[in-house]
Amino acid sequence: MDNQHRQIKGYRELTQADIDLMNAIKQHGATTELVIAHVLEYIAEQRPSRRQMEGGFVNPEDAQARADEQARLDLAQPERWAAIARTHFQQGLMALTRAVAQPTFF
Repeated sequence: MDNQHRQIKGYRELTQADIDLMNAIKQHGATTELVIAHVLEYIAEQRPSRRQMEGGFVNPEDAQARADEQARLDLAQPERWAAIARTHFQQGLMALTRAVAQPTFF
């Protein structure tokens, strides 16, 4: 159905400028999602593998360094902070979309 938003209370007719700006916001979201994925990959690369943590084929100094790195990452909680960033970016992008669409409802 064309122009479905006209049947939903609180929405207005969008101009081409509104549509273009909302599409730019959505493109920014796709780019931001890729950056978050790269950050998560980077964090995963920092985490020692299970085999490394179990000491497979490493000397005691390497095992201690890997254990120290694991402890540091556990304290820093980078996965948690990446998840918080993801949520905040999603909220920000939704807020920008709403700022452009300008619905009149809560």
